[in-house]
Amino acid sequence: MIKIYHNNRCRKSRCGLEILENSGKEFEVVKYLEDIPSEEDLKNIISMLGISPIELVRKNEAIWKENYKGKSLSDKDIIKAMAENPKLIERPIVINGNKAVIGRPPEKIIDII
Repeated sequence: MIKIYHNNRCRKSRCGLEILENSGKEFEVVKYLEDIPSEEDLKNIISMLGISPIELVRKNEAIWKENYKGKSLSDKDIIKAMAENPKLIERPIVINGNKAVIGRPPEKIIDII
């Protein structure tokens, strides 16, 4: 089943959700600020995306700038930071089977549904 990691306060995430709703396919919405992904979940998502952990970080978030920016962090440190501060996770993330995309721009979602 298709899964979207969604934040309703984010315009891009709402656009991604709309694309899924219009697709007519079944999907699950994960409100990741409430249902926080574990470090293991994040490792799996990063692997499916085919990116490094830092590429999943929202680097303009105050939490990042105040606590992590400019520090020498391992991939494990970055994943831990996202698990402890889910606002740092880029959104929306859509997973379909073993494929995943960050929906920026939201049209990227069409490629995997």
